[in-house]
Amino acid sequence: MTAVIVSGGRIEEDFALRFLKNKRYDHIIAADGGLLFLQRHDILPSHIVGDFDSASAAVLEPYQGSETIVIRRFRPEKDWTDTEIAVEQALELGCESIDILGGTGSRIDHLFGNLQVLALALERGADCRLVDSHNMVYMRDRQFTVRRSDQWGTFLSLFAYGGTVTGLTLRGVKYPVDHFTLETVGSRGVSNEITAEAAEIDFETGKLLVVESKD
Repeated sequence: MTAVIVSGGRIEEDFALRFLKNKRYDHIIAADGGLLFLQRHDILPSHIVGDFDSASAAVLEPYQGSETIVIRRFRPEKDWTDTEIAVEQALELGCESIDILGGTGSRIDHLFGNLQVLALALERGADCRLVDSHNMVYMRDRQFTVRRSDQWGTFLSLFAYGGTVTGLTLRGVKYPVDHFTLETVGSRGVSNEITAEAAEIDFETGKLLVVESKD
């Protein structure tokens, strides 16, 4: 099962429309202000969640009473961001692949919160990604590869998340390492490049925050 979450952060309208046009999802989840984007472009969500401090009650009115759209409304004084609520909704639906649009906007605090949400999804066995026109951000806790033909841009950056990453070995990249210890401080993992058909990333312990990006 797959889901896309349209969050209430800054939406790059042209990019988001192209992205949605080229993808097929089992569920489209609007998180609060993300509903405004979907409404402007006549895209029906399967689920609507949030406290709707960004989307007024009037915006919800066309969806009230729908037999196919699930609406879950929360108090503004809640313990979770609307994006986390939307990810929880996707996980409850059994989604193993989740893309988030509008999760990398101008609010750095929300961006950090969304990085934490990536970790939450990983712990629950789901592959969750923050996507915008320049970046794809995700998390890994085991060996993986990135094919150059599928890469989201030019650069591949790796960060230790939540603790030291040990035994890190990189092959097929401009700056390879062999059984390297990547700490949670410093910028050692920024802006590598894939030089082979695929980059092979292996490590023994820890979690990697992965950023595929382009200028």
